[in-house]
Amino acid sequence: MRVIAGIAKGRRLGPVPAGTRPLSDRAREGLFASLGAEVEGARCLDLFAGTGAVGIEALSRGATHCVFVDRSRAAASAIRDNLRRAGFEDTATVVCADVERFLRGGPSGTANLVFVDPPYETSGADLGRVASLLEGGWLDPEGWAVVMTRGHKGSLPAVPVHWAARRHLRYGDSLVISYTEVGWA
Repeated sequence: MRVIAGIAKGRRLGPVPAGTRPLSDRAREGLFASLGAEVEGARCLDLFAGTGAVGIEALSRGATHCVFVDRSRAAASAIRDNLRRAGFEDTATVVCADVERFLRGGPSGTANLVFVDPPYETSGADLGRVASLLEGGWLDPEGWAVVMTRGHKGSLPAVPVHWAARRHLRYGDSLVISYTEVGWA
């Protein structure tokens, strides 16, 4: 795996921890092409972060800060190593915690770009709870995007009624869905 674009373009990331399924380089490239200018200056959350490749890509493309959350100690260690490799230790926070528990703790600030890339076996109901918890003050009232990755055959979450799916991108067995608030472009 590598950083695709931005100030850390071409930097190689470390080994993938066992049990982690990172989003492919091709899927990340398509995702960030679809987000375009929304990344510049963004405050990000990378939930179920795995290797941290998605959040690191956002930092490379101009996001100002990213909080990485994963319950696996091996993943948290890999994220810290990858942040060091890419040179983003000072613009990131790594939290080793269950995502739902972390979100229930309440926000220390808002995010305008959230990546949710759970294991494919995560149920739609579990992801629906994550979406509901994000509504608890985590999302920037000035505008936000939440990007969820699912297996293309997996169940979709029930999201809050004012969330609009604006893009569906499919890469191999990955389905990447971008949500935004109804009425915000």
